[in-house]
Amino acid sequence: MKPLIVAATPFEISPSIPLLEELDIPCLITGVGMTATAYALGKALALAPTYAEVINVGIAGSFSRELPLGSVVSISQDTFYELGAEDGNNVLSIEELGLGKGTYFTSSRKAVDLPKYAAITVNRVHGNEASIALCQAKFPHVALESMEGAAVFYACAQEELPCIQVRAISNYVEQRDKSSWKIDLAITNLNNWLQKFIRENY
Repeated sequence: MKPLIVAATPFEISPSIPLLEELDIPCLITGVGMTATAYALGKALALAPTYAEVINVGIAGSFSRELPLGSVVSISQDTFYELGAEDGNNVLSIEELGLGKGTYFTSSRKAVDLPKYAAITVNRVHGNEASIALCQAKFPHVALESMEGAAVFYACAQEELPCIQVRAISNYVEQRDKSSWKIDLAITNLNNWLQKFIRENY
């Protein structure tokens, strides 16, 4: 069986398209955000034959300055950050409310030789000092944020399908400053990893 490569946008995966086409490995572009991702991936999994695993790739922001921009990492767990309730200055998770599960985990059957970090998935990326501080106080173990990752883990968990998520760091989580972003570097490094992983495993 072959894997399904999942990315939010075409530009995040475009350097690897020739290799994927050569090996006849399917690629799904979901659109940005957890809603678009859950719909597109859920539909793809319902209509297609079984995949060996889902490989979700994309760029992400890092809360940690210890991770250089352009770093490629594996996401060990991902949490729906906004799924819950506000309680004054505190945020209550869906688990704390007793209404379900908000954190999902990688489940790959293949070894991924990358540093592993926890992430959150958000509808709106952080760019305000107060909201960043609140997030870090609530989830001090979290290193990265994206807009799709937890939705991919969720969909694959429902289908009991192995899934890995790999992210390249394009920016730090801070007040928005596009001049400091390294999107091109992140995409280059991400696709170099993906192509190597595909060649070694498929």
